[in-house]
Amino acid sequence: MDRRWGISVPLPELSLPEQRELIAELPDLGYTDVWSSEANGADAFTPLALASTWAPQLRLGTAIVPVYTRGPATLAMSAATMAAAAPGRFALGVGTSSNVIVERWNGIPFEEPYKRVRDTVRFLRKALRGEKVTESYDTFEVKGFTAGLVADPVPPVLVAALRPGMLKLAGREADGAIINWLSPEDVRAVVPHVQQGGPDKEVVARIFVMPDVDPETARGLARRHIAAYMNVPVYRAFHEWLGRDEFTPMWQAWDAGDRKAALAAIPDSVVDDLVVHGPAQYCRERVQQYVDNGVTTPAIALVAPGDPTEAVRALGLK
Repeated sequence: MDRRWGISVPLPELSLPEQRELIAELPDLGYTDVWSSEANGADAFTPLALASTWAPQLRLGTAIVPVYTRGPATLAMSAATMAAAAPGRFALGVGTSSNVIVERWNGIPFEEPYKRVRDTVRFLRKALRGEKVTESYDTFEVKGFTAGLVADPVPPVLVAALRPGMLKLAGREADGAIINWLSPEDVRAVVPHVQQGGPDKEVVARIFVMPDVDPETARGLARRHIAAYMNVPVYRAFHEWLGRDEFTPMWQAWDAGDRKAALAAIPDSVVDDLVVHGPAQYCRERVQQYVDNGVTTPAIALVAPGDPTEAVRALGLK
């Protein structure tokens, strides 16, 4: 497999139209992929549609689209449309998202997440091939759906996964896994579960990076990101499984309602494990460690404020 070097879009601090020139420059900087996400900002598909015309050489992927917030047929149509617009260059990443996004923001019960992802992947496999689907899954029912648009080739489907059950599902029933909020060393604990489904499975990692930001500023920003994520149940369970006991004081303070103490309780060593910061050359080397430990596609996510142009250029491979 050719070396992949991805970045998350949309890029921070720039409007979508303002990103055109920088995204068009990405292939010349050594980037091969752009990966979108979907929480409370841009939707997952529009930035990729723009990137597909601004930089036709780039591979495009969603990391991720929640399986709850679109109906199964609508999700299949969105994926097929994007795959048809960029033939052979699109990968669909799906996942549970979190109870915050699904329940609190969208008013949808966050129930049976493992089964919902499994059922969605099974449906998508058929729907994206153009098969007529009439089936009662455990978490939803589809009656007589046939996609009117079938992309050639059919896009691969990847699953966002954290712990063994979902990681094994990603390897067994999908084309690979999407992982995030872990250190390069943690990758060694995660990837073997995916590879039980085959050694050729893709592993995409969203890696949070702040190049050329001084340590004090970087750690202060990173702590806020870490606290926001690691107190969400799915991420807390993930790091409990990884054995990251250093989070226990933070969790205790957070549960007690003391947000200031929770931030202060996150050790520098954990910040440095989970968020890549320092000189750009060090950041590139640190991202490469993820690849050396089993990630096939790094997707750099810039988290420092300000114009991202210089950071994007500094982290490029060319």
